[in-house]
Amino acid sequence: MKSLKFLGSSHEDLCAFSAEVRHAIGVELMVVQYGGMPSDFKPMSTVGDGVFEIRVRDGMGAFRVMYVARFSEAVYVLYAFQKKTQRTSKLDIELAQRRYKLIGDRL
Repeated sequence: MKSLKFLGSSHEDLCAFSAEVRHAIGVELMVVQYGGMPSDFKPMSTVGDGVFEIRVRDGMGAFRVMYVARFSEAVYVLYAFQKKTQRTSKLDIELAQRRYKLIGDRL
């Protein structure tokens, strides 16, 4: 099982979600840690190579977690946020891209 590493404020952002959403995302991240794929996800190649977005919905809206699992040492959680529009905003993508670049500095 790979470890989870949170970049920037992604852990604090995830902790701000409701308990139900945190649990659903936690289960999906555990699947990824064991080498599986989440039940609802999409590739986010605009952020970086191997980046995926976990998608969770509840009565309060849509929640997203961007992560990358292509490195052998860990699953990196880049960004956790509540989605407010149909399309992921340019600012959200740019923030995830900056955090993705931090992984290269750590390797």
